[in-house]
Amino acid sequence: MWEEKLKYFDKLVDQCDRFERKGKNMIYTSANGYMFALLNKAGEIGFRLPKPVAAKFMEDHNTGPYYSYGAKMKDYVLVPESLYNNEKLLVDFLNQSYDFVMSLPKK
Repeated sequence: MWEEKLKYFDKLVDQCDRFERKGKNMIYTSANGYMFALLNKAGEIGFRLPKPVAAKFMEDHNTGPYYSYGAKMKDYVLVPESLYNNEKLLVDFLNQSYDFVMSLPKK
């Protein structure tokens, strides 16, 4: 199951030409010194979004904050599996996540 989620995560990232997937055990994307998309050991995907976008995403898609290794990840939302059939939407949010971290001060 985790391997299938990894393949799906990679499929989303492959549709974005401004960044690539990183990590072997901890799967993530990063830019500007910040991680912005994660695949945790439970096979859940999380995106880092600006607070207003994250709040709307959680409300619109009946989801909540994202946890990785038992810790609540600041500014991350859990991508519900019900959206996995809408790759176009998820790629759009993945790109928004990248744009968000690029707007932050460089680390």
